[in-house]
Amino acid sequence: MELFIGLKEINSIENKGNKKYFSSIVSPVVCNQTLKLIMHQHNNLAFKINRNAQKFENRFTKILIDTINLIPICMLPILGFGQDSTNENDSKELIAHPLNGIELHLDGIVDEELWLSIPGNDDFLMQEPKEGGQPTEQTKVRIAFDDQNIYIAVVCYDSNPSDIKAFQKKRDASLETDDNFGFIFDTFMDKRSAYFFEINPFGLRGDALISPGQSGTFNKDWDGIWKAWTHIGDFGWSAEIRIPFRSINFDSKNDAWGINFRRTIRRKNEELLWAGHRRNQGLFRPQNAGILTGLADPSQGLGLEIIPYAITQSSKEYDKDNDAATSSTSADLGFDINYNITSQLKASFTYNTDFAQAEVDNRQINLTRFSLRFPEQRDFFLEGSSILQFAPSSGVDPYFSRRIGLVNGMRVPIKYGGRIIGNVGKNNIALLHVRTGKMGELNPENFTIGRYRRNFWKESSIGVIYTHRSTEDDIVLSNPVQDRKTWGADLNLSTSEFLGNKRLQLSAFFVAHNPASLSDNFTSISDRSVRGFRLNFPNKPWSGNVSYREFGDEYDPAVGFNQRNGFKRLQPGIKYAPLFDKSKLIREIEWGIEYEYLTSLGNKPLTEYLGFNLGTIRFESGDKLGVQVSRSFEYLNEDFDILNDSSVVVPLGEYVNWGYEIEASSASFRKISGSIAYEAGGFWTGDISSLVLGLTIRPAPGINLSSGYTHTKVSAMNSGFNTNLFQLDLGLDFTPDISISSNIQFDDVSEVLGTNTRFRWIITPGTDIFFVYNHNWLNSETLARRLTTLQEVGVVKAIYTYRF
Repeated sequence: MELFIGLKEINSIENKGNKKYFSSIVSPVVCNQTLKLIMHQHNNLAFKINRNAQKFENRFTKILIDTINLIPICMLPILGFGQDSTNENDSKELIAHPLNGIELHLDGIVDEELWLSIPGNDDFLMQEPKEGGQPTEQTKVRIAFDDQNIYIAVVCYDSNPSDIKAFQKKRDASLETDDNFGFIFDTFMDKRSAYFFEINPFGLRGDALISPGQSGTFNKDWDGIWKAWTHIGDFGWSAEIRIPFRSINFDSKNDAWGINFRRTIRRKNEELLWAGHRRNQGLFRPQNAGILTGLADPSQGLGLEIIPYAITQSSKEYDKDNDAATSSTSADLGFDINYNITSQLKASFTYNTDFAQAEVDNRQINLTRFSLRFPEQRDFFLEGSSILQFAPSSGVDPYFSRRIGLVNGMRVPIKYGGRIIGNVGKNNIALLHVRTGKMGELNPENFTIGRYRRNFWKESSIGVIYTHRSTEDDIVLSNPVQDRKTWGADLNLSTSEFLGNKRLQLSAFFVAHNPASLSDNFTSISDRSVRGFRLNFPNKPWSGNVSYREFGDEYDPAVGFNQRNGFKRLQPGIKYAPLFDKSKLIREIEWGIEYEYLTSLGNKPLTEYLGFNLGTIRFESGDKLGVQVSRSFEYLNEDFDILNDSSVVVPLGEYVNWGYEIEASSASFRKISGSIAYEAGGFWTGDISSLVLGLTIRPAPGINLSSGYTHTKVSAMNSGFNTNLFQLDLGLDFTPDISISSNIQFDDVSEVLGTNTRFRWIITPGTDIFFVYNHNWLNSETLARRLTTLQEVGVVKAIYTYRF
């Protein structure tokens, strides 16, 4: 009820814009009085503790939950206060200059007369190593535009250009190793979402979509169509960047965008920001960006984009029992069509969708009782996925795109799909529909997802989500089902002006679904729902959060992801991470405490975790060293078969264990870098130790060799086992547009050795050719050969983009 009242008052605030009116309705005084009233009601029963200890325990738990549930309404006046005040970066402006018919020669050298006639903006400040300090090297930025493109020229001066760090060439590769320059466009000036772009001295292109939320969403799998040219000289390095207006959505009625820049000087681990230089701000927060003015009449053309593709595939499946093989060859066509209904709203249709070029999942060995969550890597589901995010950081996923077209890791054919994603004023809209085909005993299915989010105040929003899954003939693997529907609502309150310039965030959510079976007449909406909230204080040096969640016993969203049911969970945590700006050895040390208390819905303790970060040291050199200690309690209400083969079974009961972890890593900008982590402690009836090693070698720019090894040793009552996981990534990047990568993985639980090799050639941005080869072997002592081929697949795929 408290949350409902709070939402009602939010609407009143948005309509009336009167903070005094809000404070008179919901104030800390009212909250305090309400808390006192609750405590008074419960105190009448609390004095009977001696007669009934169990009753007091239940009553105390209820008091705690009642108090926790009051937090959302008590925080509303705090989060609403100051929402109309002026941001300290609003005065920082940059003017975009029109080309007026001038044709630029783009080669990365900023020597054209137009660029030299524009004053370079060099008003950067340090974020690290000294917050607010003056940069050790100068950076100048200039911006121009015509009716089709926006152009950025940047000169990164360097007093020692021979020490510039540049290893990577592959598109979207991590630039933790390199000098780099990044920037964002908040094209709607809503200080919530933004487009992110970054380059390095070799012209590597990286991009992402930034969306709001407690931790923010950084979707680097989005690939925009744009181009960058770079040059390294005795002055440092420079770049010219061209971004077509057709590659981004924007408010055509507004001639101003939010903008910000960041430069990293890697050998010094120096971070420079044009705006938002404080440690709790940064490039990824559009709230702290400056303003780009002067944009006049940018055009997206007709806003129509047609992307046909052709694919041919050859595969061979081996039957190890009968020593026989089945071969198949196929060729197919498909296409995507995108149309900008407005400059802010895009409609898309996909036919005969294929994701053969998607990278394989990184393998994991699961020694827990719960499912593992793997990330989405398919382009169609990645674009616009930020709007579909629901209550980020709260651990609830009513929509998880890998439930569409994937079953137990196997691909189900997608016949067609459509979506509408974008903004209409303060409204964020996402509609998605996908039809999958028949595969084996799986019948065709329809998936529909709808998401609506309304922005209010500077950084807050309220939204709803709906999913619908229907199966042809209402049969799933011989089991009768009905249409499965899930609905939910989430509230996100946020301010960057708490106590002046601190960030404070509150999110709350509720999700429920109907029964999967028509014969289900025994579960309630409470059994099939989840609810909770999260309060976050993400600042530096102090940060903290507290979250509370309840998951019903039968919660299982048909298009979502869930690991565990039937619990209440309270999770507070606090961190302290000061900078040592006067030290020549240490950059930062972080200390922290994390706590988790999880009970059944009947308040029986199931899990308790207390973790201490005794110190994670970040050195000036870029190296890291950390030590953690933890205590855990687990209650098993049934036997736990760890390997699912009855070889190691943990009996039901209560278990308390202590553990520790030591981890260290060297700076990634070195030609040879590595990491090591060792963890040991109690594990159910015995002990566990885990060693994780990583090694990366970069002998020359564009060549990356990374390897990883994880060894786990488990001892249990009268039993035990070891597991080993090997991973090797080989990357050969000839240019930012031509690359070969190979991923090799093996673990001795599945005994499968797998390789995934990909060649990608970006002929022009939007036009790609892929060659993909996958090969899996089974390692078995019982077969004639130790490594027996299970599967071979070869794929050639070509994609072309037409823009009108």
